[in-house]
Amino acid sequence: MSFPLPSQLRLLALGLLLPTLSLAQTPAPASAAPSTAPTTSPQWYLLDPQRDGVMGVSATRTYAELLQGRTSTPVTVAIIDAGIDTAHVDLKRLLWRNPKEIAGNGKDDDQNGYVDDAYGWSFLGGPDGRNVDIDTYEDTRMLARLQPRFKGKTRATVPAAQRADYDLYVKVNKSYTDKLKENTQRLKEIEQAYTENLQGSEAVKQALNVAALDTATLHHPPTTDPELRAVTQGLYQNLAQAGYPSLEAVLEEIKEALTDTKNQLDYSLNLKFDPRGVVQDHPNDVKERRYGNHDLYGPEPSHGTHVAGIIGADRENGLGILGLASNVRLMAVRAVPNGDERDKDVANAIRYAVDNGASIINMSFGKYYSPQRAAVEEAIRYAGSKGVLLVHSAGNESKNLDQEMQYPSPTFQNGQRIPNMITVGASSRTNNADLTADFSNYGRHAVDVFAPGNQIYSTIPGSKYANKSGTSMAAPVVTGIAAVLKSYFPSLTATQLKRIILQSAEPVHTQVHQPGTKKLVDFRELSETGGIVNMYRAVELARQQAAQ
Repeated sequence: MSFPLPSQLRLLALGLLLPTLSLAQTPAPASAAPSTAPTTSPQWYLLDPQRDGVMGVSATRTYAELLQGRTSTPVTVAIIDAGIDTAHVDLKRLLWRNPKEIAGNGKDDDQNGYVDDAYGWSFLGGPDGRNVDIDTYEDTRMLARLQPRFKGKTRATVPAAQRADYDLYVKVNKSYTDKLKENTQRLKEIEQAYTENLQGSEAVKQALNVAALDTATLHHPPTTDPELRAVTQGLYQNLAQAGYPSLEAVLEEIKEALTDTKNQLDYSLNLKFDPRGVVQDHPNDVKERRYGNHDLYGPEPSHGTHVAGIIGADRENGLGILGLASNVRLMAVRAVPNGDERDKDVANAIRYAVDNGASIINMSFGKYYSPQRAAVEEAIRYAGSKGVLLVHSAGNESKNLDQEMQYPSPTFQNGQRIPNMITVGASSRTNNADLTADFSNYGRHAVDVFAPGNQIYSTIPGSKYANKSGTSMAAPVVTGIAAVLKSYFPSLTATQLKRIILQSAEPVHTQVHQPGTKKLVDFRELSETGGIVNMYRAVELARQQAAQ
C-alpha cells in the first residue's frame, strides 16, 4: 500500500509550510426517505456538478430523484485492505456476517478452513494472534533474493541462462535505490514542515489565547489587532481551500506522513527485514490457502476503515457521514500491510471474498512488481466466473500506466483486457486545471475512469472521521456506485456493471495539469473513458437495461 507524496503549499501569512498531504478501505426500508448531504457538507463527492458546482458523482441527487421508493436488496462488498474498525458507529450495523460461523468459540463451524471467520478473515495474522503490520516492498524482497547472485557482476560475466534474472536484478536495484533516495529526502522535508507548522501554530494560539486553530476561530478570531487578523485570515483561506477543518488536522496528517516515511526507511526498504514468520505459512506456496487469523482490526485499520465508510457508512443513523450505498454488507478481508501486499495473500483474499458471497470487491492497493502474477490472475478469473466485479485503484505515483504497468494489471498476461475489473484514477472537486489529483496515476488505455479521490471525508478508527486522499479513496467511490446498481438492479452481471459505470461517466474536456507536472492536457486523454463516474447517469442506464 503506497500513499501520495506531499506537495508543499507555502502560507505567506506566517511563512508556514502546509503540505497537502495525501494518505499511499445499510439496509433501508423501501419506504424510507433518503438522507441528504447539504452543500456545506464536507462530503463534496456526493454532490452534483451542475447543481452544486463541485465535481461530485451526483449521489445525493440520485437518491432524491431516482431511487426514492424503489426496492433494494442487500449486496455484499468485500474490502481487501489493511483492516477495518468493526466497532465504528457508522459501520458496525453494516458488517457482513457469516451465518454459519459462531463468533469466538474457537471452532471452524462452517468447516471452510478459517476458524471464527464471523465477519471476514485476515491473511496477515498468525495462529498465536500476532499480526503483520509493516512489510517490505516487493522490490526490496526481490533485491534481497537476487543481490547475493548478481551484486558486483556485469551482464557479460553472467551465464546466458541467468541473464534474464540479471536484467531483473538491475531493474529492481534501480527502483529500490530510487525509493531509498526519495524517502530519505522526503523525511527531511516532512520533518521541517512539521517543526515549522508546530512552532507557527503555537505562536498563533498564544497570540489569540485559544486552545485550537479551527476554521471557525480563524475566520472570526478573538482579536482586534489588524496584523494578527490578517494572519488568521490567510490561514483560514488556505485551510478552507485545502479542505482542512483546523491547523491541528494538518499537523496530525504531517505527523502520520512522518511516521509512515520512517517506517518505509526502517522496514519496507530494509533488505534484512522479514516479518512473515508471524504468519507461519509458506510464503512461496501459492496453493496454500488455510492460514491467517480472524483479527480484522489488525495493527492499523485506518486505511480500510476510511475505504469502508466511503462505500457504505450508515445512511440511517443520523451520525457522521453518508455512505454511497444504502443496502450493503461490508466484508473485511485483511491482506494489505503497510508496505507491499503479497501476491499469494491477494489471490487468497479474492477467493475468500468470492466463496463467501461478495458481489463486488474493492482493491485499494497496488505495486509495480508481481512475481506471483499468475496466481492473482487465476483468482481474478475465478471471480469473473462467479460474476464478481473487482474495483482497483490506479496508484499514487503520478505515473502513466500505459508506459509502466502497475499490479494487479488491467490486462491478463496474454494481453486480454480483464472484463470484470475497473481501474480508477483520482479527481478533485474543482473543474479547472487542478481537476486531476496531482498524485494520481493515469493512462489513456490502462486507467478506465476517474472518481473523486482528493480530500475525501470518511470514517477512521475510534468512531471518528477525517479527510484522506489517494486513488485508494477513488476506488471505493466506484465500488459504492457499483453496489447501488447491484442493489437496485440485482440481475446485472459484473460485465454489465462495468459497462454501465464506464458508459455513464461524465465526459470532461477541461485542460488539466498532467499529474506530477504543470503541463496542460485534455482531461479526456488521461483515461479510457475520459470522464468522471456519475451515479445519476449510471442509474438511468441501469433502468434502461432493466426495461429491455
